[in-house]
Amino acid sequence: MKTKAAVVYETGKPIEVVELDLAGPEEGEVLIRYTYAGLCHSDVHIAHGDLEARLPMVLGHEGAGIIEEVGPGVTRVKPGDHVVCSFIPNCGVCRWCATGQQAICDMGANILSGELPSGRFPFTGPGPEKNYGAMCMIGTFSQYGTISQTSVVKVDDELPLDKAVLVGCGVPTGWGSAVYAADVQPGETVIVSGVGGIGINAVQGARFAGAKNLIAVDPLENKREKAMELGATHAVGSIEEAADLARQMTNGNGADKAVVTAGLVTQEIVTGAFDAIGKGGTVVLTGLNKLTETNVQLPGSIMTLFKKTVKGTLFGDCNPTTDIPKILGMYQSGDIKLDELITKTYTLEQVNEGYDALLNGDNVRGVLIHEH
Repeated sequence: MKTKAAVVYETGKPIEVVELDLAGPEEGEVLIRYTYAGLCHSDVHIAHGDLEARLPMVLGHEGAGIIEEVGPGVTRVKPGDHVVCSFIPNCGVCRWCATGQQAICDMGANILSGELPSGRFPFTGPGPEKNYGAMCMIGTFSQYGTISQTSVVKVDDELPLDKAVLVGCGVPTGWGSAVYAADVQPGETVIVSGVGGIGINAVQGARFAGAKNLIAVDPLENKREKAMELGATHAVGSIEEAADLARQMTNGNGADKAVVTAGLVTQEIVTGAFDAIGKGGTVVLTGLNKLTETNVQLPGSIMTLFKKTVKGTLFGDCNPTTDIPKILGMYQSGDIKLDELITKTYTLEQVNEGYDALLNGDNVRGVLIHEH
């Protein structure tokens, strides 16, 4: 079948909307009709070359839609099911899945090359390289996709998919960074550094976990306002201001936890977060930079003497098969806000406009609406 998709052919060039051919599902695969996709910063990392992906690639790794067809051996979903895609697949049987660490499932090895677990590329199109990869093996900036059943999680039919789409990446990554990775405890002082589509959910997670003082850091006023609206007790423009505030609140100790969710994580940002936490404190690194960039250079003796922890997290340490439905249940009960995260919606043709708005700091989260 034919499908319209947003493709990156060359880093640094605008994303192009083209018509591609899509092969149907084989063993363990499903055909999905995407209805919505989230515009997340990680797509920009691919387009700009911060993350070195195999090109050409269909972008998009936050997606929701309806299963149209299933291949042989598919047991997780059936045609007509409403699903949210998980940007990290989960096989359920590798060492990591089996120990409750689905976020680092071995199947995630293909997310930057874009082929399915079977090794095939369902998208083909014009150009010298006929096989097109799909970002995170899902490529949600396409009207349709053939993807592995390990990348989809069935959700309640009554859930609005235009809101549920955010729970494929941004919401659990941010929320889990605070609740699981940072293990925020009631009464703690917490800093969230960078309030975009991930950071705003780290704010929601830290608030839900019971942070007493919750300091959001962002140079942009609109982001600080959104953080205050969704649970921050304070919002400042720099990590230095946040560190001073945290020390004032804790008899000089500093923050218990700092979650780093900046769009591009620099050495300066990491060092600022490390300096802002006190004894026994934890820094969680959620945001990214180039894979080759050394952006963590810290005084080891201070880390030792003050018993500080610096750790990385992927997908906020969430397990997609349980945490996606759990977070959507919390949305239904009013414990997590999703509607308020969406700044603007776009058509597929407006994808570059949506990313310009993200990079300019205009959007907390943009959502792409597919037309069929």
